[in-house]
Amino acid sequence: MLQCTAFTELPEMGARVALMGLEDEPGEATEAPELDEFLLCELGEHEEGVEHAAQLPSVSVSGGRDLWMFWSEAGGRRKFRFTELFPCPAVIHRLSVKDGDACVLYDRHPAAHSWDVTDPLADLMAERIREDVRRDRDGGGA
Repeated sequence: MLQCTAFTELPEMGARVALMGLEDEPGEATEAPELDEFLLCELGEHEEGVEHAAQLPSVSVSGGRDLWMFWSEAGGRRKFRFTELFPCPAVIHRLSVKDGDACVLYDRHPAAHSWDVTDPLADLMAERIREDVRRDRDGGGA
């Protein structure tokens, strides 16, 4: 399944307020994380009525939950909300029962788990980087 291609500008003030609301570990003060200017929906392709979602970086672990920003567009207006959610408990085991890949989305997310979502742009960028490394390694670099 392809990754949703929706993206949005991060409402920085709302994100900072949501991050400030996270609880720090006892006796520990945390620094504000770097925030990207734009966020890409991390879900697989989904129906039009489903909110888009992106996880915000956090230096604080608040009871094992992650901070997510959800947004939707209706009538030319974009609505945002921030919420803390537990991570998806799903794990896929490929060749080993001991080693597995955890889904990096939130618990009860719609559509596919993260390991079933492919990002063609990231794949293309990774291939270009591999080509550059091969070219440099083989002496074809500038």
